Amino acid sequence: MSEAPRICGECETTSPNRREFLATAAATSVALPLLWATPKPAVAAPTMRSPAETAVSALYQSLTEEQKRVICFAWDYRSPNRGLLRTHVSNNWQITQPHIRSNFFTREQQTIIHDIFRGIINPEWYNRFVQQLRDDTGGQPWGAEQSIAIFGTPGEGNFEFVMTGRHMTLRADGNSTEHVGFGGPIFYGHAAEGFNEKADHPNNVFWPQALLANGVFAILDEAQQRRALLPRSPAEAAVGFRGPNGQIPGLPVSEMTHDQKAEMQRVLAGLLEPFRVEDQAEALECLRQQGGLDACYLSFYADSDIGNDGVWDNWRLEGPSFVWYFRGRPHVHVWVNVASNPNVPLNARG
Repeated sequence: MSEAPRICGECETTSPNRREFLATAAATSVALPLLWATPKPAVAAPTMRSPAETAVSALYQSLTEEQKRVICFAWDYRSPNRGLLRTHVSNNWQITQPHIRSNFFTREQQTIIHDIFRGIINPEWYNRFVQQLRDDTGGQPWGAEQSIAIFGTPGEGNFEFVMTGRHMTLRADGNSTEHVGFGGPIFYGHAAEGFNEKADHPNNVFWPQALLANGVFAILDEAQQRRALLPRSPAEAAVGFRGPNGQIPGLPVSEMTHDQKAEMQRVLAGLLEPFRVEDQAEALECLRQQGGLDACYLSFYADSDIGNDGVWDNWRLEGPSFVWYFRGRPHVHVWVNVASNPNVPLNARG
């Protein structure tokens, strides 16, 4: 474990110009596996011995009984206001009252929680996540406005660690719920330069994901664009699964050309990139079991176009039990719900 939480230095977060990106998107393919068929990934899903989960167990062992009464819950604990608390997700909430960087936790416990956080995300994204947290809390250091909870008993059965705050819900569960990606629904977002961002979303660490999707829109033919572009954005917390027989709006990935599907590979890889490789693998396996990218639909929304420039700020990739909803107006909110079983309960609130 690291000695103490350290806040990163200034990191490079400038977004590429959207027009420049769209002009070259079709010509800048990267070497990625063919993901529309979504073969079974070689990397395994998280386990109880993954670094983040090992740190959760260490944290739990360090807690006093008084601390456990505040932040620890039974596996299926139901909150009077939020239902099954372990499955709740929102864009701005505190799962428990104590903030990480407070005297409720010892310095050693704060360090362990920081290790859990670092274990959940892609190391290459650490600086960007810390930049997002700083921007979205008025310059506060990591942990100053985030809180945590632990469900179940680490080391003795199913458990889940949840971290929340503004524009963040992240989880580590060691694959306690085998058919669910990321341990359950997650959320990430960023308001880089104020509540109402400009058209190019300058310095927004997640905006490049939207540029990847708009790169696909740019190489669709007119008929495909008409199918993909919908008039009205859905409610942002509407990320429940429609199942294999559900009517999913948008353009089917299965009807795209080979080149367009290759660009969809880049979109999927870009969406997964911020997270640890084990969670990427589990999400891909969930998607594979529901038919892969060929079972998904891509949609954009005409009612949310900052700058009226035809670069769509709101868009969505959705399959029978795969929802990745990027809401870019007025700033970035991203809702993620992935499973191999569409009958998974969801407790989302925007």
